Amino acid sequence: MEGVLIRPHLDSNGRDLAIEHVQDVAPILEWNSRARGDEQHGEWGRHVARIPNVIYVQWLNEEHAKGNTSLRLFTPEFDAIVQRKLDDPEWAYLRTDRPKLQAGWSAELS
Repeated sequence: MEGVLIRPHLDSNGRDLAIEHVQDVAPILEWNSRARGDEQHGEWGRHVARIPNVIYVQWLNEEHAKGNTSLRLFTPEFDAIVQRKLDDPEWAYLRTDRPKLQAGWSAELS
């Protein structure tokens, strides 16, 4: 994953390992904010979102914690999860488009 620093952490018991993913997401979120101001014409090839890699990892880990351990990145099943997340106003800052008159959305997200 480009731009992601992976830090392994060995627990003091010497057996358990945790992997930390770190990424500077500020440039991506700033780009998203600027892109929301751009008018996109047509539906084909519409740029919908720019998602930092650490967010993909977070979403995958959340699904695994729910017991969905067979889920893999960039499969149709994962794509459906990503779409649901992007439809949720909580994740609106990842979007680069302006969805059509949907509650909770505005072009002035920051």
